Amino acid sequence: MLGNVVIGFLIFALLFVLPTWPYSTKWGYYPTGILGSALVLLLILSLAGLI
Repeated sequence: MLGNVVIGFLIFALLFVLPTWPYSTKWGYYPTGILGSALVLLLILSLAGLI
C-alpha cells in the first residue's frame, strides 16, 4: 500500500518538474531524470514484490 502511495506521489511530482514553465527552463532535464529514475526503480521493486 505504501509503495502505491509513493509511486503516485512520484508520478504527480514528475509532472511539476517538467521544464515547461519559464522559471524552470534553466533546470534542464535533471529533475525529471532523477524522479523518472526513482519511479522506474520503485515500479520494478513493486512488480518484483519487494515493496
